Amino acid sequence: MQRKRDFEFELPARQIAQAPADRRDGSRLLAVEPGGVADLAFPALVSRLPADAVVVINDTRVIPARLHARKDTGGAVELLLLEAVAPGRWRAMARSSKPLREGARLTLRRADGAAGPICRIAGGRADDGTVEVELPDDAVDACGQVPLPPYIERPDGATDTDRERYQTVYARVPGAVAAPTAGLHFTPPLLDALAARGAALAPLTLHVGLGTFAPVRGDLDDHVMHVERYDIPAETAALVRSGRPVVAVGTTVVRALEGCVADRGAIEAGPGRTRIFIRPGFRFRAVDHLVTNFHLPGSTLLALVCAFAGYDRVMSAYRHAVATGYRFYSYGDAMLLHRDREAA
Repeated sequence: MQRKRDFEFELPARQIAQAPADRRDGSRLLAVEPGGVADLAFPALVSRLPADAVVVINDTRVIPARLHARKDTGGAVELLLLEAVAPGRWRAMARSSKPLREGARLTLRRADGAAGPICRIAGGRADDGTVEVELPDDAVDACGQVPLPPYIERPDGATDTDRERYQTVYARVPGAVAAPTAGLHFTPPLLDALAARGAALAPLTLHVGLGTFAPVRGDLDDHVMHVERYDIPAETAALVRSGRPVVAVGTTVVRALEGCVADRGAIEAGPGRTRIFIRPGFRFRAVDHLVTNFHLPGSTLLALVCAFAGYDRVMSAYRHAVATGYRFYSYGDAMLLHRDREAA
């Protein structure tokens, strides 16, 4: 049995990054090598990757998914949009003092507190706690706020810095409720430097959902993974199949590529959904190198990283990161990991 406590570690609260580094590429990079670890600045990544690498990025864009509203009775409601299910219709998490009934009208609130457009609850609460909401076309942009992770201790979208920096420079396809945070470190000059060395930049889209923050409540053997949507362009699929070393920028890219192989037997272009649970013992068939941030104790993402680079190696690297003051989570520092060939 794989136990949650096997992936726990002690992290001082002061090392949970509350704001991004002064520059996107100003973070630290912990390179985890077979012979040990190296403490680097993030731009050193360029020289640490194979010159002919296929660098796969997630071009999802975080939407202003958190909305505040009032019921006709005056009660406050908070909505977190999760997925567009039809034009003008969203699946959402809803927080209110009393359950929202189908057909209920809500008046959205703009950032300045003024009344905004009217929306309607189009479906009652489902088993997973979500509701369906009908929204006017301009409501999300007019009233929504970019949702920050729960461990960042300030209101969503509270600063202009958040609105810019909780988004990758290559974000293109709206739909995520959280950023693919490994990509937050990249800048256009750094991407150009990778290309100048011979690397190919290959985008795919996986919309990060609320499930990325879902805690493991029992042991890993009992945990049910959330579903995430992805889309792999034909050119990206061809590059990944080419035999060149594949670098995944973030665990979302790993989930899309390895989920595609698991479901279809090979990397194929097109849309799909995955609920793949990658943990020690998993056989990787698509990804050779991984750039990722530091993850929460006891999380499925830490289990993924341990599966990729080896449990002992990763947990030792995490202990080093804590001891040497690395910054953790979404706005924190990064790691470079290589696939554990012995576990392949």
